[in-house]
Amino acid sequence: MHYLQLDEKALESAGAVWTAREIAQQPGSWLRTQDLLCQHAAATAAFLAPLLARRDLRIILTGAGSSAFIGECLAPELLLRLGRRVEAIATTDLLSGPRWYLQRDVPTLLVSFGRSGSSPESVAVVEVAEQLLDECHQLVFTCNEQGTLYQRCRERRNSLAILMPPETHDQSFAMTSSFTAMMLAASLVFRGAAAGGQRVADIAQATQNVLEEHNSTLRTLAAERFSRVVYLGSNGFKALAREAALKLLELTDGKVIAAFDSPLGFRHGPKTIVTGDTLLFVFISNDPYTRRYDLDLLRELRSDGLAGRVIAITAQAEDEVTQGEYLHVPRLKSVGDDDLHYPYIVCGQLYAFHRAQSLSNKPDQPSNSGTVNRVVRGVTVHTL
Repeated sequence: MHYLQLDEKALESAGAVWTAREIAQQPGSWLRTQDLLCQHAAATAAFLAPLLARRDLRIILTGAGSSAFIGECLAPELLLRLGRRVEAIATTDLLSGPRWYLQRDVPTLLVSFGRSGSSPESVAVVEVAEQLLDECHQLVFTCNEQGTLYQRCRERRNSLAILMPPETHDQSFAMTSSFTAMMLAASLVFRGAAAGGQRVADIAQATQNVLEEHNSTLRTLAAERFSRVVYLGSNGFKALAREAALKLLELTDGKVIAAFDSPLGFRHGPKTIVTGDTLLFVFISNDPYTRRYDLDLLRELRSDGLAGRVIAITAQAEDEVTQGEYLHVPRLKSVGDDDLHYPYIVCGQLYAFHRAQSLSNKPDQPSNSGTVNRVVRGVTVHTL
């Protein structure tokens, strides 16, 4: 067996087989995710439709770490699509200051994302929300049938738990297929799973093309050993840039400095990080208006000539992009930005994976000190 064009035995020796497998499996997992959602579409609609019909509904997208970034990626899309109050608030914020974020008399749908569904913050937040809100509904996306959130929601009237395909319960340290599967599932649930047929097939095929065509390019790039890497993206892509930066920090055990920002925000101070030892990735929007700002900064970064390399990740390969380095995502030049989350983040996952290997770090268990864990430990949940 080969994953990411690497032999399985060699990957096992390098402590990398689970991460490689879970990155590579994503297109197939997305198709299976859609199939599962279609099988349970009636029950999901029965739960959601009455809530979404209410103009006063508040939707909070929550999770910890990468799971929180799922909500940040989705919030702009859902705000536009649903015409409801949609906010992404991490469980790590909700737990430490619930009265700053939760409004007792506002009916709230708390949408929780959790790979294991057992992180202490995620479990505690659903309990605090029920304590502080007069009307609280819970929607959980998780990859672990044995997790606390999944089991808890099955027992409560105002709750619905949606389980991802079993292979997305990543065994590696870093969330990869769990991140994209839960993000896709939520996107489909809120727009209607049946409407995602060709859309999901196109996303999966485009991403498979990325895996086949750009894996070796990113592996070669990772060997150049830049000590600073910055990901930039607008709107939902800013959260995706945050996730890509976290993947690099996690898999290299903090040996590579990784940062993120929006193209417009980057000029306001953070741009000072750029040196000749800096690699910059820019996620380019398909939205005609947003794209102008992305391309403005791309031109500026290339013209500055300060960065080691500047690479655009884009679904539209017009002249303004192809005048410099870029990674092209095929088949998706006319889709909304929410569909580009999936192939774009796979580029970030691939680079992080190969960069870790170039440092002889083990992607499956990258924390050499053991102080950072796959499921967070050491959190004391205090009584409210």
